[in-house]
Amino acid sequence: QVQLVESGGGLVQPGGSLRLSCAASGSIFSINAMGWYRQAPGKERELVAVITSGGSTNYRDSVKGRFTISRDNAKNTVYLQMNSLKPEDTAVYYCNAAPYIVGLWGQGTLVTVSS
Repeated sequence: QVQLVESGGGLVQPGGSLRLSCAASGSIFSINAMGWYRQAPGKERELVAVITSGGSTNYRDSVKGRFTISRDNAKNTVYLQMNSLKPEDTAVYYCNAAPYIVGLWGQGTLVTVSS
């Protein structure tokens, strides 16, 4: 039913910012919690940030204070504002439910932080 498309990635210098978007083709209102995940080269996919339908958020320690997750239920879109980016943030970023639903993965969007 629902399909997710991530966008907004790109090449950015250390200390820079990017805003990622996760657009759903269908309503995500029924999904209680949505999350952003990332997978760095040669590493396991990890959960970065979570937001519930009520707006509560949680973040991986390594991104606390730098990343902000938000959602717009009317637009069926989840966002990830990334500030003060570091080279170790380089990864393909995905959105999905939290915990994830296997069939819901999109193609992801690549974020490369490099000078």
